[in-house]
Amino acid sequence: MIQWKSNHTGFTEQIVSGSNPISTVKSIGSNRAVGSQNDVEAYSLGLSKENLMVKDNQAVSSWIKVDVNCGDDSLVSRTLQAEGSKVNGFDLDPPKVLVVDDHAASRITAVALLGVEGYEVIEADSGSSVIGLVTQKQPDLILLDVMMPGMDGFQVCQLLKQDEQTRLIPVIFITALNDRRSRIRGIEVGADDFLTKPFDRVELAARVKSLVRQKRLNEDLDHAEQVLFSIAMSIESRDPNTGNHCERLVKLGQVFGEYLNLSRYQIRDLRWGGYLHDIGKVGIPDAVLLKKGKLTPEDWKIMQQHVLIGEKICQPLRSMRGVIPIIRHHHERWDGSGYPDGLKEDEIPYLAQIFQLIDIYDALTSERPYKRAFTSAEALSVMQEEADSGWRNPKLMQQFAEFIVYFTLL
Repeated sequence: MIQWKSNHTGFTEQIVSGSNPISTVKSIGSNRAVGSQNDVEAYSLGLSKENLMVKDNQAVSSWIKVDVNCGDDSLVSRTLQAEGSKVNGFDLDPPKVLVVDDHAASRITAVALLGVEGYEVIEADSGSSVIGLVTQKQPDLILLDVMMPGMDGFQVCQLLKQDEQTRLIPVIFITALNDRRSRIRGIEVGADDFLTKPFDRVELAARVKSLVRQKRLNEDLDHAEQVLFSIAMSIESRDPNTGNHCERLVKLGQVFGEYLNLSRYQIRDLRWGGYLHDIGKVGIPDAVLLKKGKLTPEDWKIMQQHVLIGEKICQPLRSMRGVIPIIRHHHERWDGSGYPDGLKEDEIPYLAQIFQLIDIYDALTSERPYKRAFTSAEALSVMQEEADSGWRNPKLMQQFAEFIVYFTLL
């Protein structure tokens, strides 16, 4: 067991880790003393290898449901404890759980229960100390009391969920409040689950395990997405001629998507398409990608492979399913003369049709070494000629022109 003092007054962190059952959890620092003989008698817990028993302790029993006659609960508890160092099936690195409660008895109970299950437990006795502690310790889950002096649990949860760095950490509200209003308020600030005092040890273990696993899956997905975006931005940086092309496409996709009344997910896919549409160029040799002058027919065949390469890169991620049609088909043409599949008219995915318009418009209105930046009117004229020749969806082209004129005149 490791104990250290925080800079916060009255705050002590106690880490309990490992698979061996804890025989006794003694004192924990809080705003009130817990070290007296009476307090020790009131708050100490005895934990055997077979089960968790609360001895002569009415204060602790108010925080935990104990039913020694319940065979199912005892069996489940023994089964969970038997897993030992596997920490409920997780990797050898034990998940961290932050317990936030101004009542020492509640914290002691959570520390004891989660410590037996192999979690690393961190404690805080006030809401004001949580934000800094979360940044420092990076817990996998937070058990958060609602009713605390100063900053309450609702305020803490709202701050955590608004921060990009902490929004993925699951928050379970531990509260004695059963009223509907409190639960609605908890949902509004982003709580992931609720447990009511006194809580059941098996239910606590099951919910913590489930949310920690979900958090780690979400983190893996988030990291994979960020890697893709980083690759895409590095590709853009290889070509000094495009400037901030991707960022402009993201912003234009957002506004045009809203203009077309697309769903939130469609707009998100358009935005992601702005970053990822050319990610496949990572597989195109510099001799072709950065070639000055006109591409040969052989060079052009190589260049066209970037949409297929990009599709393969993003395909393993389920969250990219809405973006993949943009990546693969943003060079198709309405008359079927595009690539890679020669799709015609509405065979071309709708978001790919939308994206190619904003992609072309940005290219025309941006300065390149081989051309000046066209005005909006000039760019729309060129694009309308392409639509008249059969390359673009005429109805969508009209909507795009109206959109550009509308926002240009604002």
